[in-house]
Amino acid sequence: MTISIIVAKAKNNVIGKDNQLVWRLSSDLRLFKKITTGHHIIMGRKTYESMGKPLPNRTSIVITRNKDFKIPEGHHVVNSLEEAVRLCIGKNLGQVFIIGGAQIYSEAIAICDEMLITEVDANPEGDVYFPKFNSSEWKKDAVEHFYKDEKNEYNFDFVTYKRVKS
Repeated sequence: MTISIIVAKAKNNVIGKDNQLVWRLSSDLRLFKKITTGHHIIMGRKTYESMGKPLPNRTSIVITRNKDFKIPEGHHVVNSLEEAVRLCIGKNLGQVFIIGGAQIYSEAIAICDEMLITEVDANPEGDVYFPKFNSSEWKKDAVEHFYKDEKNEYNFDFVTYKRVKS
């Protein structure tokens, strides 16, 4: 099973503020939808709450310590990233996407196979950051450029990083 992180981060590693995105990038949201549709997506409780409900045509796996946390039927609540990954392995999934937030990303970097990173050409203020990672453990596999326009607040690159096999 391929474990993929998918994230949009600024040059200063900001990924959010006040439990919200800090930019409007229509092209990035379309990419996110295209890539994750039909798959299981793993996230922390705050990320789930920022969306308000499960995303269409995806199965949500929400990580929380709150034993009473409820989400709609067909989706899952687990207590750890390890439990989320075991659930996906048990379902014989080919790929799973980790979509946030910062704490989940920090834990997932050590176990993921690839990172799909929208690198936003901005330095916004924020209160949530994507963790730093050891660039020697990753190689850029693909880069797609997007330019600022009426629906995209900033220029950005969509970069696929693959873990370097040792």
